[in-house]
Amino acid sequence: MTGGELTLGAVLARLEERERQITAQAETTREQITQLTAQLDELGRAAEEVRITRKTLMALPDPQPPAPPAPKLPDHPAYQQIMAVFTAADHPLRARRCARRWTWRSRPTTSTTSASSSSG
Repeated sequence: MTGGELTLGAVLARLEERERQITAQAETTREQITQLTAQLDELGRAAEEVRITRKTLMALPDPQPPAPPAPKLPDHPAYQQIMAVFTAADHPLRARRCARRWTWRSRPTTSTTSASSSSG
């Protein structure tokens, strides 16, 4: 046998070594497949959650704009009296009737005759 010839034992040793390499590569690939499968499952769950969220949001009614804040009402006693008259009324009111019900009176108006008599 020359140096270039392989014995049966050497061939079998090389085959065993190659088999171990292939087995190790297969095991590494199986681990990668397991990891990728877990990642794929997680991505599938995340996508499903997004679909459910989108479907839920699409089913919600459009939000109404916020109501404007209530105007600040005067706290003057005259205003309170006026509002009490309107609240107690069970029929349309005229200004003259409202004025009769108020406890306060408007200032007396000066007539033109009293103004002209005092100037002379």
